Amino acid sequence: MRSLNRLTRFVSALCLAVLASLSAGSTQAQTVTDIVPTLYDASLGELRDAVAALVNSGEEEALPILRALGEGALHEADNGGIFIETGRDQYTDALTGEAADLGATGDMSVIRINNSLRRDIAAAIGGMTLMSENPATRRSAAQQMISRPDEGNLDLLETAIAAEEDAGVRAIMEQARAATLLETGVEGDAFAQAVDTIAARGDRTALSILSSASAGASEPQLAILDAGLARINQSLAIWSVGQNVWYGVSLGSVLLLAAIGLAITFGVMGVINMAHGEMVMLGAYVTFVVQEIIRTTNPGLFDYSLAIAIPTAFLATAMIGIAIERGIIRWLYGRPLETLLATWGLSLIIQQGVRTIFGATNREVGNPSWMSGAFELGGLAITWNRMWIVVFAIVVFALLLAVLNRTPLGLQMRAVTQNRGMASAMGIRTPWVDAMTFGLGSGVAGLAGVALSQIDNVSPNLGQGYIIDSFMVVVFGGVGNLWGTLVGALTLGIANKFLEPYAGAVLAKILILVLIILFIQRRPRGLFALKGRAVEA
Repeated sequence: MRSLNRLTRFVSALCLAVLASLSAGSTQAQTVTDIVPTLYDASLGELRDAVAALVNSGEEEALPILRALGEGALHEADNGGIFIETGRDQYTDALTGEAADLGATGDMSVIRINNSLRRDIAAAIGGMTLMSENPATRRSAAQQMISRPDEGNLDLLETAIAAEEDAGVRAIMEQARAATLLETGVEGDAFAQAVDTIAARGDRTALSILSSASAGASEPQLAILDAGLARINQSLAIWSVGQNVWYGVSLGSVLLLAAIGLAITFGVMGVINMAHGEMVMLGAYVTFVVQEIIRTTNPGLFDYSLAIAIPTAFLATAMIGIAIERGIIRWLYGRPLETLLATWGLSLIIQQGVRTIFGATNREVGNPSWMSGAFELGGLAITWNRMWIVVFAIVVFALLLAVLNRTPLGLQMRAVTQNRGMASAMGIRTPWVDAMTFGLGSGVAGLAGVALSQIDNVSPNLGQGYIIDSFMVVVFGGVGNLWGTLVGALTLGIANKFLEPYAGAVLAKILILVLIILFIQRRPRGLFALKGRAVEA
């Protein structure tokens, strides 16, 4: 019954607004299947009748056909079929959606219409989407009418608002009506109400609408518009702060992923690992290799590529980390300068090895469909890839806390951190703990590489952009303290994003570095000091 009421209101609104000339001659609506064949070799008048019939059918299948006709993408074939152009020499059947066999259809020719019918089609599409059973479709149609207000849509909007049961969609429809009223030059109380409705929206679209309405407005109207613009600017200022906080949290989550592995190795082993960034880079390249294998063997699994890359990258980089510790690091304990130089040289070797295998150019790592696009939360613009990276960073952090606090390895790592000699005397195999710790830190760096591959260029230099920031996070938060690493990453990320608009990206980083140096002068052990060999040596 609700569907029938919507359809009745919808047809009535169309007739009142712009489609009075398109009323159907019969009392029983035809189906899309009946109407589409009549488009073949139809005159302009017959096309007008067919458009009216498609509108009166009320079927969702009519929308893509109407859009294609209005955009000049609807074609007729020699065999009498009607097809929608989807690309260069690519067509789909307007009724079935199946790809056209160009050998069987014959030549294609576009179905031509004039500007008057094109305007009627645009209005019809707006009406059909406004009265759709799908709330998302109705919301999208109303949003488009806000951006492109048209006086001819007023009656249609009034009818749609009266029929709308979803409060959120109704609010957007009312905003579309207010924008349309301002476009038509409404006066008096209606003008003030329209301005108030648009100002309540509080975004840049509302700012643009009210700014446009200021042209030619009277003195009383200008006062109302100025009050509305002040409200919008205040709202935008508040949301701007929130947006900067979100950008800072997003950057902080990236810094956390890049630094948390370093915090583990630095805290337990006291090793200044300059090759940590290369573990991040290797994790990104593992993601690239996984995606390339999936693309060539089973493209249907692409959306699951990251689920496959995450454990693969962790295991690959963890094994490389263990090999580095067993082959190089274990000979250099207690000699921090030699450790720094050795790992720095190792980082250069790894970079050159990657250049030799994969080349020096950037490699493409795609976003799965569930990490593509963006959404709005109030006045915040949030991309899905950044959102999932924040979630991923939280999950990794929680898992590491569980490992350190709930497993035998974590207990042994904490014992070695606090007193290596006593831990060894108690029977803990400190060389084994060192190897597992370095492997764990390297594996987490590989996980960071998986995440960074979704937002940054995958190249041999990927890790170099994060190694300095990682050390700053670890030193600022407190060596070996995971909670300190979390707080340090978020603090530096948010501070950096608030400084960037005023100082620029480069100067903001310099200022952050200076502030950290000044802070370390007061608190050499960072925000959360952890007692142990690494901090007391």
